[in-house]
Amino acid sequence: MANIRKQAIISSVLVYLGFFIGAVNTYFFTRNGSFTPDQFGLTRIFYDLGQNIFIFGSLGLIPIMYKFYPYYKDNVEDKENDLLTLALTGSFIGFVLVLIAGYVLEPLVTKKYIQRAPLILTYYYLVFPFGFGMLFFSVLEAFCWNLHKTIVSNFLKETGMRIIVLILILLYFTKVVDFDLFIKLFSLVYLILFVIILIYLIRIKKFHLTLKISNPTKKFKKKMLSMWALIYGGVMIQIVAQTIDTFIIASLKGLGSTGVFNLAQYAANLVQVPQRSIQSITTGVISQAWKDKNYAEINRIYQRSCINLLLLATFIFGNIWLNINDAFTVFNIQDDYKAGIYVVFVLGIARLIDAGTGVNGTIIGTSVFWRFDFISGVVLLAFRIPITYLLIKKFGILGSAFAELLSYTVYNAIRYEFLRRKFNMQPFTAKTGYSLIVAAIAFAISFFLFKSSSGILSIIGRTAVFSAVLIAGIFYLELTPDAIQLYYRFKEKWKPK
Repeated sequence: MANIRKQAIISSVLVYLGFFIGAVNTYFFTRNGSFTPDQFGLTRIFYDLGQNIFIFGSLGLIPIMYKFYPYYKDNVEDKENDLLTLALTGSFIGFVLVLIAGYVLEPLVTKKYIQRAPLILTYYYLVFPFGFGMLFFSVLEAFCWNLHKTIVSNFLKETGMRIIVLILILLYFTKVVDFDLFIKLFSLVYLILFVIILIYLIRIKKFHLTLKISNPTKKFKKKMLSMWALIYGGVMIQIVAQTIDTFIIASLKGLGSTGVFNLAQYAANLVQVPQRSIQSITTGVISQAWKDKNYAEINRIYQRSCINLLLLATFIFGNIWLNINDAFTVFNIQDDYKAGIYVVFVLGIARLIDAGTGVNGTIIGTSVFWRFDFISGVVLLAFRIPITYLLIKKFGILGSAFAELLSYTVYNAIRYEFLRRKFNMQPFTAKTGYSLIVAAIAFAISFFLFKSSSGILSIIGRTAVFSAVLIAGIFYLELTPDAIQLYYRFKEKWKPK
């Protein structure tokens, strides 16, 4: 757990650095006198379409890498490991198929977006190099996760990408490039990241391609093929469920509303940063634990992830919601985006629920019961698409937020109950309830102390009071052993010699 905690801290710092740069980028995208909501919405469409290209093009091979890499690691030399070769080859074939599908489906895309989001059609084909880069970067990122080399890959994905985007924004603001050239350069961002991570793997001598089929591939090919179809279907279902709201909003309400929704979504996604860091680090560890039948370790990671992620999520969400109204004024955000304030609240609650259930998806996905991940994904998609469409049509972008809250509450409840029944893993304790109570008390104190004030000083004051009360409660009630251990490690490190 110490290694996980160390990498989680470093990765979280890097990811938060990335989110800080991302916040600067978002500020430039949304401040008065900058990009229009339609232009900002277009960049979000690139991300969501890119994710779909990545998932469809990967052919479900990345989860196979997570599941079977420990068997390759223990049985073949690095140079004879053909798992990466299989993943890259399959992904290239998958991308070609996606490219063909994109060409065939262009008339349908035109029909859906010609009235409310014509900007999508102008730059439709630029989405494919963006998705190509995301796909092949993600394959190498997954390989890094298996190697437990998560820090570099996390930096590139969360921080490096945003640095490149910031440079492009500054070029646009200084009129070195116009919006047309900005989008063309924007479409190459992930290709740049792919080249960098490829060079990194070559330099540490971990990038090996081979045409020879290894013994683990021969031994496990039937199991890998039997997993493949369901896993591929499962990951496609998950990514469609995660991105469907963007496409429906753009179709029904236009790119401007998509931009407003995505600003709100970005603010809410800050709550998930620790979850993303811990998930990247624990994936390889949990996969190895399943192979070794070390159920106690899996349960321990499950319990620790739940309480730690819940506390971190409440810390972040509390600070966001306390200060969101003042933030719009202080940072001179365009008035159009204020329509998304309550979307932030609803999505933030959804993120709290997801964080509070820990790494349940990783545990199920790397276990022998990976089929259940597919089944629960089908339930999610079957529930998500119709309810998203109906609620957006009736309530606009707030309806999309409620659809996500309802969907992921059901989704996590199903996965929680599965782990409880199948493995007798139940991560919640009385301290889970205490954590929520302490967070509520900290929020109330901070809110009422600064209820009548506004501005940057109020933001600083609310943040300081809320954070201090919550952190004090965590240590006083000993809500998580990791906080105590970190304190003593820090104290020991900085003790005068």
